[in-house]
Amino acid sequence: MKLLVAEDEPKTGTYLQQGLTEAGFTVDRVMNGTDAAQHAVSENYDLLILDVMMPGLDGWQVLQKVRAAGNEVPVLFLTARDGVQDRVKGLELGADDYLIKPFAFSELLARIRTLLRRGNHPSNQTILKLLDLEVDLLKRRVTRSGKRIDLTAKEFALLELLLRRRGEVLSKSLIASQVWDMNFDSDTNVIEVAVRRLRAKIDDEFEPKLIQTARGMGYLIDAPDA
Repeated sequence: MKLLVAEDEPKTGTYLQQGLTEAGFTVDRVMNGTDAAQHAVSENYDLLILDVMMPGLDGWQVLQKVRAAGNEVPVLFLTARDGVQDRVKGLELGADDYLIKPFAFSELLARIRTLLRRGNHPSNQTILKLLDLEVDLLKRRVTRSGKRIDLTAKEFALLELLLRRRGEVLSKSLIASQVWDMNFDSDTNVIEVAVRRLRAKIDDEFEPKLIQTARGMGYLIDAPDA
């Protein structure tokens, strides 16, 4: 998931970028509203995190430009302005959430995940395919070479995540945040176990093998090179 953080206070911006990166997100950071608006309308983000008071355009003006461009990306405001009228203004302009400074990073992370789960960008795809592997998202059905494969809810979510980001190495922290809604703990092997079980179901009996390990980095799914 790719996030844009617009925060003019360097220490706070660095803190947010580092924390969100460690939580498994790809994070772009800008320090003024003009750059925020330019990035938001020219690139694809899954979520915008905007400070209200910034040099150039303020957060409200950035939001107005984003919505005027027809972009419905979720927007979370971070601000020290705790007046009711300020919160109402942001929400009326099309913001999705509002978090008052100072805040706990755990609360920010929870709100980000909630916004991302709402699916403000629903994909038109209902069938995901890779070679002879087919995943029907509506029927929650998985087949390979025409053979039905039964998956648990978490295994299905893991396979869907891998397929939606086919060819991209997904870190354990990203998988943990997206599938288990938790921060990755290096002392747990829940990710390795889940990948091993998924491989046993969709790869062990079939060729070619689709789930690949990028040692020290994470996992990906793709058709192997011919």
